[in-house]
Amino acid sequence: MEDWQYDFEWGRIKHFLKDKFQKDTVPDLNAVLYLIGVQTLGRWKKEFSKEEKQDLMHIAICELTQIDGYYAFKGRDHDGWPHYEALKPFDKNGVIDQEKYLIVKIIEYFEREKYFENEEHPN
Repeated sequence: MEDWQYDFEWGRIKHFLKDKFQKDTVPDLNAVLYLIGVQTLGRWKKEFSKEEKQDLMHIAICELTQIDGYYAFKGRDHDGWPHYEALKPFDKNGVIDQEKYLIVKIIEYFEREKYFENEEHPN
């Protein structure tokens, strides 16, 4: 993916979420991971604890990176929370490379889940 595509798609996702949740600002990477974690969990509650929010972001990372063989879905516990098994060490070094990798995975996730399928495109 070229840099301009990366920037465009990431901006598109952030603005989509800003508008969908009627916020004043676009979400950051952690907020998007949190939302993907909630989506993967499959249920919403008014308030998650700090530990649950961290768990939701971890779930999102596992969900996003399992396609590359970093994690494998193992099942859900009695409360319905998904669990993953680490298969190999994460080989992206440095915060910038890790963030860029996760953003690319988020872009792929939004494409795969067809969030923009019915969006009108200018000709």
